[in-house]
Amino acid sequence: MIAPAHFDPGTPYTGAEIVAAMRNLSAAAAEYLTAMPSGEFVQAQGDRWSPGDHVRHLAKSSFAIAKGLGVPRLMLRLAFGAPKGPSRRFLPLREDYRSALAAGGQAGSFAPEARPLPTDLDAYQAEVIAKWRKAHCEVLANAERWDEKALDRYAIKHPLLGKLTVREMLMFAHYHESHHLNLLAGRRA
Repeated sequence: MIAPAHFDPGTPYTGAEIVAAMRNLSAAAAEYLTAMPSGEFVQAQGDRWSPGDHVRHLAKSSFAIAKGLGVPRLMLRLAFGAPKGPSRRFLPLREDYRSALAAGGQAGSFAPEARPLPTDLDAYQAEVIAKWRKAHCEVLANAERWDEKALDRYAIKHPLLGKLTVREMLMFAHYHESHHLNLLAGRRA
């Protein structure tokens, strides 16, 4: 039996804390995922996604977040208006996301598309992890361009949670990653 990993997101709040926590989690996750046998990486976990599917989902959602963070601020204001209130702290945001999932929230268009597996599973695993790492790096690069005040002044729409401040979207991105990593790790036990 494999002891499950635990990917603790902590409770970051400042931009610097969120970016540092995201970097630490990503490094631990990359090490964990890279060490996983490729046959296990592509195998569905019961009736659930495979670890590779989780990683593909994380890449897809991270690219969308990176894109949103890179939009000119005036465009964000025009598209989503001002935030509806101050940024929540990490734990209340996490609980709101968990509640949305418990109410039936799904990945929707961010679910990984079905695709046939290639014959070289090791290369496939490396490609999927590299794509996720690229998406993650784009989120971090765009996040670092936001100062503390701006994180709370602009909003981005989340498909399940509605309008979030940019700070909340970054905290969501961080928690979302730990959530999926803990799911797949827990199912390995």
